[in-house]
Amino acid sequence: MNRNLLLRSGCCQLALAFLCWNAATAAPAAAQVRRIPGRPPSTSARSAAFVGIVRDQEGRPANGVVVSARYRATNKTYQAASDAEGIFRLRDLPAGQYEISANGAGYGPSPPALVMLSPGELREVEIRLELMPGAPANLPAIPARNFPGQPATVPPDLSASVYPGLRAPQPPATSPSEVAPIQEPPPTVTFSQQPYRWTVEMPDWQRYEKHGEFPYVGSHWYDPFDRNRIKGDYPIFNQRWFFNFTGTSETSVDVRRLPVPSGVSAENGNEAPFFGRGEQAFASQTFFLSADLSHGDTSFLPADFRIRFTPAFNLNFLQTRERGLVNVDVRDGTNRFDTHVGLQEGFVEAKLHDLSPNFDFVSIRAGIQQFNSDFRGFLFSDAQPGIRLFGNLRSNRINYNLAYFYLLEKNTNSELNTFQARDQQVYIGNIYIQDFLAKGYTTEFSFHYNRDDPTVHFDDNGFLVRPAPIGAVVNSGVLTHGIHAYYIGWTSNGHIGPINVSHALYQALGHDTFNPFAGRRVNINAQMGALELSVDKNWIRFRGSFLYQSGDGNRHFGAQRDDTARGFDTIVNDTNFAGGAFSFWDSQGIRLTGTGIGLTTPGSLLVNLRTSKFEGQANFVNPGLFLYNAGVDFTVTPKLRAFVNANYLRFDRTEPLEFALFQAPITHSIGGDVGVGFEYRPPLSENIVITAGTSGLIPSLGFEQVFNPRSLISAFARIKFQF
Repeated sequence: MNRNLLLRSGCCQLALAFLCWNAATAAPAAAQVRRIPGRPPSTSARSAAFVGIVRDQEGRPANGVVVSARYRATNKTYQAASDAEGIFRLRDLPAGQYEISANGAGYGPSPPALVMLSPGELREVEIRLELMPGAPANLPAIPARNFPGQPATVPPDLSASVYPGLRAPQPPATSPSEVAPIQEPPPTVTFSQQPYRWTVEMPDWQRYEKHGEFPYVGSHWYDPFDRNRIKGDYPIFNQRWFFNFTGTSETSVDVRRLPVPSGVSAENGNEAPFFGRGEQAFASQTFFLSADLSHGDTSFLPADFRIRFTPAFNLNFLQTRERGLVNVDVRDGTNRFDTHVGLQEGFVEAKLHDLSPNFDFVSIRAGIQQFNSDFRGFLFSDAQPGIRLFGNLRSNRINYNLAYFYLLEKNTNSELNTFQARDQQVYIGNIYIQDFLAKGYTTEFSFHYNRDDPTVHFDDNGFLVRPAPIGAVVNSGVLTHGIHAYYIGWTSNGHIGPINVSHALYQALGHDTFNPFAGRRVNINAQMGALELSVDKNWIRFRGSFLYQSGDGNRHFGAQRDDTARGFDTIVNDTNFAGGAFSFWDSQGIRLTGTGIGLTTPGSLLVNLRTSKFEGQANFVNPGLFLYNAGVDFTVTPKLRAFVNANYLRFDRTEPLEFALFQAPITHSIGGDVGVGFEYRPPLSENIVITAGTSGLIPSLGFEQVFNPRSLISAFARIKFQF
């Protein structure tokens, strides 16, 4: 027997069994009444509804037809208009007898039909009207189309009848071959010319009897979620000039305990231990006001021309328990309040050429602009003045950047831009390739050149930060030095099958004209590698990562040592790796007491022994680092995410520490870094973001030899509001 015949026979037997079961259960089901969607059972038991469709004699939906239902018990009439699909709804009707009729412009009236509506019943109806000769349809005619291989259908004549359900179509009187071909309506019927489409009024339509984010909700100037002229939803003038204002408030509070010196002196003898009271509290409030004027389309097509201007206003407060921390002058006490105004964005952008119909383009941007040169901020991430040529190829599969930056000095306490040149230049070229070797895996190849010229600079609190105040730099006066460093990099981010992969490899080359730790000119040969693997299981992501920063193991100084510096350092990094903000090692800056340099800087995992990430110079004679990480990320709800993170840290080499502290030996173990936290977005967008967490560093022997065995802790909270 034919296999298809067997299949059809089996399906028929299954259908017959289902019908028998349905008949057996029909009696109890008959007592149930269909509920009206969106109404609780109690309401549905008291009210009923009509829902249906209005068509013309050709079966096309009839728009704008008023359907009337007269309640015979009270003679009250309920009305509703059909929409573009011919659908109408009459809800919250009392049970009883109704006379249903319909009329509309260009249509002949339908005689009333008597219908009985039971309590809580949802009655489906269909009404047929006849389009009067010479009268145009209210909307473009949409002919009824048939599925291929099926006979054409002719809708039944419902000009004077209302049915409890949509009636099945009747077979045609002619064969499919005799049916006339579908005639497309002329453009004059299908389209309506609008010289300024942005101000076309939306219909006054409210589907739900409550307020919320629904279609056709009216807009307000203070509402960023609906159509708003100052949010770039429609032109500020002409047809293609758009203005987008973004106001951002970022509030952060951080309480911590760090190793700090005890101060200059004590009031009484034998009172001053080497390490002081390290408890600190820091609060910062920053306002960003961004104005963006662009010419082009609102989406898809890159802007033809753009101007953006973003000033920032910062207030910050630091409270400590020791003198000499807030300022080099101990008379300034233990507290500091500071303000600063900086320009974080101020650029002009122009599209040079469209390269393909798939929105491939090439553009140029000049001015102060934010730029992150890789996926995780390992090497360069800052907002600085520069010129950037960028674009894409092969339907956005390839992206590229050629950039030149001439850096500005930073305000020490707010880390915002000043208007003073830093005499440092950065050249960057990178290319991103999507679906590299595997679908969903994006890789980047890059080249960086950092030219940091010799200068002397004191930060806003009076501390010498350039050059680093250590070794021969300050023993014989202040000796300045310049750095010419080249970086060749390969990074990636994405997934290969079910495994999420993110990695970075960098090779640093070049020279330093006079390194303060080496006491001579050195050539740079240093490496950094990082790898993160993670797996998603439902709402949980399990991740593990590893980071290696090469260190310099030469314990000699001056002419006695070789001329190669092997410790890796970056330009200006802002690392989001191995826990990020929920890692104590990454979020806090730990200073080497009594040296004027830091073991680490905030926002960086690297042990680089530089004075400041922004104001200091890169140092390629440093201990280096081994970092082993494990963490779990929980997507508790779409609005709430939780994080658990743990790191184990070791120095690669300790000879630079032994030289800086005149202390040997120092072992390689640093300790364990643990942290927990959460991120909460109440409106399920970036308009309100609340982030909080706590982390701590549990010292091992090597860290205890440099500082003391006391654990370090931090707790922070950040609140971001954006309009």
